[in-house]
Amino acid sequence: MANKPFKYNPITKERDLDVLIDEIGDARVVMLGEGSHGTSEYYTWRTAITKRLIQEKGFNFVAVEGDWPECYAVNRFIKGYSNSGSKIADVLQVFRRWPTWMWANWEVAALIEWIRDFNHLRHANSKAGFYGLDVYSLWESLEQVIKFLENNNGRAAEAAKMAINCFEPFNRDPQTYARATAFVPTDCESEVVEMLQRIQHHRSFTDDPENDFNTRQNALVAVNAEKYYRAMIRGGGSSWNVRDSHMMETLDRLLDLHGPTSKAIVWEHNTHIGDASFTDMADDGMYNIGELARKKYGQSQVKLVGFGTYQGSVIASRSWGAPMQKMEVPPAVEGSWEHMLHQISTEDKIIISRDLVNVPELQGRIGNRAIGVVYDPKYEMFGNYVPTVIPGRYDAFVYFDETEAVHPLHMKATSGKEPDLYPWNY
Repeated sequence: MANKPFKYNPITKERDLDVLIDEIGDARVVMLGEGSHGTSEYYTWRTAITKRLIQEKGFNFVAVEGDWPECYAVNRFIKGYSNSGSKIADVLQVFRRWPTWMWANWEVAALIEWIRDFNHLRHANSKAGFYGLDVYSLWESLEQVIKFLENNNGRAAEAAKMAINCFEPFNRDPQTYARATAFVPTDCESEVVEMLQRIQHHRSFTDDPENDFNTRQNALVAVNAEKYYRAMIRGGGSSWNVRDSHMMETLDRLLDLHGPTSKAIVWEHNTHIGDASFTDMADDGMYNIGELARKKYGQSQVKLVGFGTYQGSVIASRSWGAPMQKMEVPPAVEGSWEHMLHQISTEDKIIISRDLVNVPELQGRIGNRAIGVVYDPKYEMFGNYVPTVIPGRYDAFVYFDETEAVHPLHMKATSGKEPDLYPWNY
């Protein structure tokens, strides 16, 4: 525990977010983290922050740790595009891949409902968007590209068909493809790169800039996903870096799409949004989107907000692809950041990093809890704490003393064959 309690701001109601909104100031990018992928409070309070950023500070879109094609379907729904669906619960069923509960849950449904209502009376160019930053949708993205190009551009469509044909022998299984490229000096890199180049060189496919962007983004996902799967089989931190580099590239592209004054809200796990250079990830040469964004846009323009809890419950699985479960989250281990916050008080609170500069214990690394989609409370102390310099990793931290599991939509996942797709399950 700190020698003397440091300043914090209790949080019980939405107005208590004022201190955080003030800290965000005129930042262009705000990244909102989470200490797990299955905690209700993280979603609900990120929603409350997101509402205020959109309403009060003119933020243009939310970009999440989700796949591009599925999230773009949600984007079409909240913007009222034709044939985009009429019911939120139905639209969220696009999230069929395990772990479905990350985005197919009632907390996200509440966010989507609010954004759609917000957009209802707004001009098309000022509607808030919802996009996915992640890199896993190789086949889905290729299929989206082909579906669009077949009616719009013969040469680019031909390149896309060559790319998807290259992957067909691997039965849509990324691990099969990754293993094959490790032992045979052939891969599909040239095919997906050729496809991307042809699409990028085409000036425009339609009079809908966002639809054109969607096609080009799916092609980019295919290129970077292919690169990710090849890096994955080699182990180490290279696949993590490919993934977070893709997420940063996508964020940059979205900001460019929305114009020079655009602003972005990012929802991802703490392991992605918290600056990796202030954790032991840096020891292994790993970086993340939070670190990359700070370097590109500057610390005054990027605000990183971590989230964590002392104890409660969470939705997760015992192993990759296993059924989701509601699990107990035991009290945080002694000496960790969450344990320190609990000892100071059991209040839910917001901590601003500027108020931690004179706390000696926090100038070095201490454990910061991180629960992934695969979780076993019995072994938490052995692998669920990231050594972290807290005031460097985050600009602010939102702490809940006791939390509840997220409320998933009960859907069957389509695949459980991909145990390495989420390195360290985050």
